[in-house]
Amino acid sequence: MAKIEIAIDRVFEDTYRHKGLRKKLVESLREKGISDENVLDAINKVPRHFFLDTALDEIAYEDRSFSIDADQTISHPYTVAFQSQLLEVKPNQIVLEIGTGSMYQGAILAAMGAKVITIERQKKLYDKTKFFPLVKEYPQTSIRFFLGDGFEGLPNYAPFDKIIITCGAPFIPPKLIHQLKAGGKMVVPLAQDEHHKMIRITKNEDGSLTEESFSDFSFVPMLRGINK
Repeated sequence: MAKIEIAIDRVFEDTYRHKGLRKKLVESLREKGISDENVLDAINKVPRHFFLDTALDEIAYEDRSFSIDADQTISHPYTVAFQSQLLEVKPNQIVLEIGTGSMYQGAILAAMGAKVITIERQKKLYDKTKFFPLVKEYPQTSIRFFLGDGFEGLPNYAPFDKIIITCGAPFIPPKLIHQLKAGGKMVVPLAQDEHHKMIRITKNEDGSLTEESFSDFSFVPMLRGINK
């Protein structure tokens, strides 16, 4: 079994049992319609229990969300897989993630071969995730962490091949559209009444946008500013 020790004195173990539970999770996601083998392989590789409190170790691979620090959540594995599949990530593409959260979604994208740049507005989560050692487990990938306002994006690092928003946006942020590369895609849960409609936006070569609408999901709201 693999062990990782970090500054917070927690030892992470990825046992044969954990690996078996991930395989079962992958099969359940496949049955629910996730067909991108790159996504499924990443789900199978990344230990979800590393991103949760140790008290949740035995149920970490159930297809459900859990509360994390700063009143945020780690999304259902199906939600993570669904967004990742819509994003159509190719190796070495630069992906801007809005909402680092637990870092699980970013780790999945990194395991798919993306170069992830992630923004978190909650300083407590930013401080916790930026030193997280899981990145070292996947030396072929990279994740860069920023504390900031997701509505603003990161213009100094644009344009991005793909953009993923992991919280419920009240509208499609225009600055993020501007930072999306021509030919790029953005996946965003857009607030509609009591739920969020998953939207995929493709920025065409002439600058026009093509919008596709998918299933309903539930997310914490996307908020402005930095919460220190």
